[in-house]
Amino acid sequence: MSSHREAPEISKDPVADSTDVYAFVSPENPDTVTLIANYIPLQGPAGGPNFYSFGDDVLYEIHVDNNGDGKPDISFQFQFQTKIADPATFLYNTGPILSLDSPNWNNRQFYQVATYKNGQYQQIASGLACPPCNIGPLSTPHYDRLAAEAVHDIPGGIKVFAGQRAEGFYVDLGAIFDLGDLRPFEQLHAQYGLGAFAKAAPGVNATAHLNVHSIAIQVPKSLLLWGSPHGKETDQGSVIGVWTTASRQQVQLWDVQTSEHVNSGPFYQVSRLGNPLVNEVLIPLGQKDIWNTETPCGDKRFASYVANPELAGLLPALYPGVFPNLAKLVAAGTARADLEAILLTGIPSGIVAGFQNYTGPVLADMLRLNTAIPPSKKPSELGILGGDLAGFPNGRRVFDDVVSIELRAIAGATVPLVDPSYKPDAAAGLVTDGLTDSSVPSGYLDKFPYLGVPYSGFSTPN
Repeated sequence: MSSHREAPEISKDPVADSTDVYAFVSPENPDTVTLIANYIPLQGPAGGPNFYSFGDDVLYEIHVDNNGDGKPDISFQFQFQTKIADPATFLYNTGPILSLDSPNWNNRQFYQVATYKNGQYQQIASGLACPPCNIGPLSTPHYDRLAAEAVHDIPGGIKVFAGQRAEGFYVDLGAIFDLGDLRPFEQLHAQYGLGAFAKAAPGVNATAHLNVHSIAIQVPKSLLLWGSPHGKETDQGSVIGVWTTASRQQVQLWDVQTSEHVNSGPFYQVSRLGNPLVNEVLIPLGQKDIWNTETPCGDKRFASYVANPELAGLLPALYPGVFPNLAKLVAAGTARADLEAILLTGIPSGIVAGFQNYTGPVLADMLRLNTAIPPSKKPSELGILGGDLAGFPNGRRVFDDVVSIELRAIAGATVPLVDPSYKPDAAAGLVTDGLTDSSVPSGYLDKFPYLGVPYSGFSTPN
């Protein structure tokens, strides 16, 4: 999955687990950029009586680099506080929740927003209300209205939202981690000889009808871009790098007198996410926890895993005869300059006609967005591979099919960008986990905060 339970330690700490990050020019307000960071993976909607919430003891941040050094030039910080109205009841709510200040809502969460820029911390809003989780028709009968109330306009021309949303990322998780099974090709799998598969099969969306907790912020471009020339698609200064982190304080003690955790000391990073699937698929098991604690500027130490991805060697082995050209490329030990460009530096001018999102020579895993490229009038879920320059890997929109895009890239479809003599295998441009329009989410919104209304526990039991 994009970054759900992707490392051993963070899989034990879901409230701090960064699952997906998105960055795109806002379709309804193209003078702004929308940044979305999701946390708390695989939420079954029927999660009561203790419904999901952000961690009061976690520092959540969305970072933006605008000069290509892999270090944050501005960070948006979010911290949460839970307030219980009546500790004598076990109930999350004692009646219908019809507004964010409903007296029936017993377990509420609020948050503050701050910026950290040039070494200066500035709180810009506090006491902002999250919406409740989507419980069901009796408890949250007009959930879309509650969610709309939770979109806050704050100083600086900024919109923010923090709360539960429908999971927008889609993947056939069950098949992929069953020895790399891709259901549309599974009759060609090396294990076919064991009688596992008789024919190809459609994909199964493992994240269907699950929820996440989302932090979304819509920011004027002017707040993100300064210094280098910017405003044109060809300007390197128009490109930003985006990643998200979660941090905890260094000391946590359990107070037996109050039955509460006591936290102290500076915050240290326990989770991060830039490009989808990097830590999940490219970073080896023994390095995953370390990767989560690092800043992108230090990613040179992990670059070999991008340049020589393990999965590229597995595909020809798992699907004999399907990827012969990829097998030769892997056997030759050729470093994948195409993947390094896509994931670690951005794509320079002259590679894809009319496009660049290059941030410079520093190898850093960041989601790179050319803010001067307008939203697409005819978006393709395959992004740049589908001829849509406003899609992944130019940032990432909520509906982009990042699994298919990255599978095709690893399979060799993007090698000709750096080596025109290379001929990709026919399967490289077709490989997918098999999810179609009928099996991916359909509830995306066309305006902020873009991810759809979360599934209710009443109508969607886990």
